[in-house]
Amino acid sequence: MKNTILVAFAIIGSLLFASCSGSRVVVAERPVAPYYQRPFAPGPGYVWIEGDWLWSRGRYIHQPGYWAAPRGGRRWQAGSWQHYNNGWQWRRGYWHR
Repeated sequence: MKNTILVAFAIIGSLLFASCSGSRVVVAERPVAPYYQRPFAPGPGYVWIEGDWLWSRGRYIHQPGYWAAPRGGRRWQAGSWQHYNNGWQWRRGYWHR
C-alpha cells in the first residue's frame, strides 16, 4: 500500500513539474554576458560548459561556466539565444549523442 501511494505521488509530482517547463520567457533585449576568464581544465577530456542564463525575480541572471567530465559518447550542445518577433528567449544547453 505504501509503495502504491509513493508511486502515485511520484507520478503526480513529475506531471506537475513537466507542465511548468512549457512556459516561455521572452525579453525585449538579450542581456550581455559578463566577462570572466575560463579556469584551467581539471584533467584531460573535460568539456567546458558555457555560462547559463536562469530566469529569476523577473530577469535573466547569468550563471558562470564550468568544466564537466565527459558523458560516454555524448557531446555538449551549448545554450543559445533565440530571436522571436517579440524578443529573445534563452534555450539551455544539453548533452546529446
